Amino acid sequence: MVKKEIVALLLAGGQGSRLGVLTKTIAKPAVLYGGKYRIIDFSLSNCINSGIDTVGVLTQYQPLKLNSHIGIGKPWDMDRINGGVTILSPYLKEEVGEWYKGTANAVFQNIHYVDKISPEYVIILSGDHIYKMDYSQMLDFHKRNNAEATISVIDVPIEEAGRYGIMNASDDGRIYEFEEKPAQPKSTLASMGVYIFNWNTLKQYLIRDNENTLSQYDFGKNIIPMMLEDGRSMWAYKFSGYWRDVGTIQAFWESNMDLISRIPDFNLFDPNWRIYTPNPVAPAHYIGPDGSIKKSIVAEGCMIYGKLKNSVIFPGVIVEKNAVIEDSIIMSGASIGEGAVINQCIVGERAYVGRHVKLGVGEIVPNEHKPNIYNSGITVIGEAAHIPDEAHVGKNVMIDIEVTQEDFCDFKISSGKNVYKGGVCE
Repeated sequence: MVKKEIVALLLAGGQGSRLGVLTKTIAKPAVLYGGKYRIIDFSLSNCINSGIDTVGVLTQYQPLKLNSHIGIGKPWDMDRINGGVTILSPYLKEEVGEWYKGTANAVFQNIHYVDKISPEYVIILSGDHIYKMDYSQMLDFHKRNNAEATISVIDVPIEEAGRYGIMNASDDGRIYEFEEKPAQPKSTLASMGVYIFNWNTLKQYLIRDNENTLSQYDFGKNIIPMMLEDGRSMWAYKFSGYWRDVGTIQAFWESNMDLISRIPDFNLFDPNWRIYTPNPVAPAHYIGPDGSIKKSIVAEGCMIYGKLKNSVIFPGVIVEKNAVIEDSIIMSGASIGEGAVINQCIVGERAYVGRHVKLGVGEIVPNEHKPNIYNSGITVIGEAAHIPDEAHVGKNVMIDIEVTQEDFCDFKISSGKNVYKGGVCE
């Protein structure tokens, strides 16, 4: 393999449990987003748009769909002999198998991959954030400051700073302190989970960290504090564009809704910074004689006979006549029956919503079983679920993947309840 100046390691093994049923069978980076993409497309597109053509994707949880989506990297122009994209999964070593124990351990277990390329720099990325960023500008900043580590940060409101890893830096950007989710943050510079390291330096710390049995094997909790303690040259690179961690149902829904603003904060239509993804072989979408679309994104292969407003519709969706969809996300291949009314919902891939169904109606109460996940009024329908005709489903309801009519104990599901495969109703 030809030596490269910089290699990207894209951490894509997260379970994404806060996305509930959306990540029951797939990794968070593989979740659909924005009408035709998957979340990981944004980091991959950032790489190729930044001139980085060698990317290792570290997968772990439910990787099948993610691996299939990435393939040999052709949509991102990474189907290359020298460089390109490589899937890096945990594997059996000396008759012992070991899962990645943390972000730093995941990179440690793939030192051989990076060493084979022998780059001067490595950029560590997360596969589950929505943003557009030119990593080459961050690398230039890293070089100018003779940095050993550069961490991309974004300014967040002080009341939200406690949710993030906070970098305390001098006026010129040199980091002198790091606080992981501080109760009383001293600054508002939140880590974006984008790091550039000098590879030889990082490698030393990965080896040290792996030898510490008390470590959590995490960049934020272990590697960065160790480097600061040793007085390494560490700098904060300030990013001012759109960046969103879509790790919760509400954040995921809100970020999709951001795309349909009149002047979106995050523009998918920028010809100078394209977001690449495998494109479905499908005809243009069709709007029937009584169909109506207002302020929505509608992808290829859809047939719209009903009414859409403020919604994101993925490829191959069928919306029958007199159906009304508002403030919702309908994923690929779903079918919405005649006369159905859907409000503030996320409907999974290949789900079927029956005739005259009402989704997202009633009062807003937290989900009884998982209030920490379903609490913002959004009802979520799992992949390939079948909602029977005439059903009424409230807010903050979770419908499991692949449920059928037989799994419903009642066709009136109150707000905050759940329907599980196997007929378990809560």
